[in-house]
Amino acid sequence: MKQAVKPKSMVVAGVMSGTSADGIDVAVCRVSFDAKTQLPKLKLLAHRAFPYSAAVRKSVLAAMNAASVSVAELSQLSWRLGALYADAVEATLQDAALNADLVAIHGQTIYHQSTATKFLGAPTRSTWQMGEPSVVAERLRLPVLSDFRPADLAAGGQGAPLVPMLDYVMFRHATRNRVLLNLGGIANVTAIPAAAQLDDVMAFDTGPANMVIDALMAQFTGKAFDRNGTTARRGKVLEQVLKPLLAMPYFDAAPPKSCGREQFGVEFVERFRKACELPDASHADCVATATAFTAQTIVDAYVKFVWPHLGQSAPLAKSTELLVAGGGARNATLMQMLADRFAFFGVRVKTTEDVGLPIEAKEAAAFALLGWLTWHKMPGNVRTATGAAREVVLGKVTYA
Repeated sequence: MKQAVKPKSMVVAGVMSGTSADGIDVAVCRVSFDAKTQLPKLKLLAHRAFPYSAAVRKSVLAAMNAASVSVAELSQLSWRLGALYADAVEATLQDAALNADLVAIHGQTIYHQSTATKFLGAPTRSTWQMGEPSVVAERLRLPVLSDFRPADLAAGGQGAPLVPMLDYVMFRHATRNRVLLNLGGIANVTAIPAAAQLDDVMAFDTGPANMVIDALMAQFTGKAFDRNGTTARRGKVLEQVLKPLLAMPYFDAAPPKSCGREQFGVEFVERFRKACELPDASHADCVATATAFTAQTIVDAYVKFVWPHLGQSAPLAKSTELLVAGGGARNATLMQMLADRFAFFGVRVKTTEDVGLPIEAKEAAAFALLGWLTWHKMPGNVRTATGAAREVVLGKVTYA
């Protein structure tokens, strides 16, 4: 790994608020450089989750459909989120009796368009993560790294996924293939062949994970999510709804690729819900179908793209593990669907907790790592994951 300055051990607070828009995760990590492997190494010191209030979540979700939100509200929301990030980091450090050297904030994604569309006469791609870092730097009197996606996007990449650097650093294995699956609002996978080098890593977004399920639960029950998959477990999968959705062009597009609420947000959920309005179909059936949609698109992505990349030549690939993280890993019905479908391929489904990292901490820990890399002027993107033309240093620095 290229080094611009001599790396030093630092305590970094990584902050993540994902496309589910359900709250803030903070992971405080010690990040240092391993001279033997010539790679960073990371130790989780503390982790906490901070749910958004109902009002904040409503405002964030409204901002993602910005036709109904004023410029003033967008500006105010960014500054309010900065204060919430500062609160979350401060509380986590105090509870764990820790001091940090840096804060690394992903921010709240409001818009992510990795495919060029015509704007003011020219093809334009863009991404926007909200949350004012100056508020955090001033409150905590610490340097803040933020806005990680634009540098990769400017270099021709998708700007996502960025978690594969953590996946490679923490989970590569000498003798086993490992597939890391994150179930946030969007599902993304990182495929790491046994004994892989960084350029052997494949990663991409498979489609929605919790996003559609959560939106349906909010409409049907007023609840933010399907706790333990209880609602889906009561329902039956509507195959006549599922089949045409699996034929959507996104799922056949080859990686690198990324997606978000632009593809699977409000408009998609409304179309999904209406498709489920069949005779004798219940709300639980609709949620079960959305859950199966998530599971099947993940398995289809494995079959089409991951399995060939790992070099498997037979259905029973005993050397492959699927390690799941993110809030969706708490959905027992979704996890059972994945285990049932992956059993045919001999893939063992586990969670990252089985190998030492809490499932809710992974993405925040990833940005702690990326913040450390940025501070040392080291690249943080994985070109084979994002499709960027070159390795780039990610993010921007706000000094205290």
